[in-house]
Amino acid sequence: MNESLQVREQLEKEAGIVLPEDWKQTFIAYINHLVDTDFEKLIYLLYRIDVNENKIKQLLEGKSDASAGELIANAIIERQVEKVESRKKYKQEQDIDHEEKW
Repeated sequence: MNESLQVREQLEKEAGIVLPEDWKQTFIAYINHLVDTDFEKLIYLLYRIDVNENKIKQLLEGKSDASAGELIANAIIERQVEKVESRKKYKQEQDIDHEEKW
């Protein structure tokens, strides 16, 4: 399974939404919607996905042409990619023969 698909599936699970194959723009629109209409739900989602609060603050304070929703969505996607990579690494370490670990 490729990384993009894994990230999409994790986002669907954690955000409780269904995303199409071209999911990134749909996800950005969803985050923009939360920014505008349900900030509490957005905060909960960021907490649940474990996005660094300071990183979000820095992104939003920085000068960018992107919308707040796009910046936040990209930070969430980046965090999900980190989790996928971490799981892959952990799984590879688990696959090593017990005697070879030591």
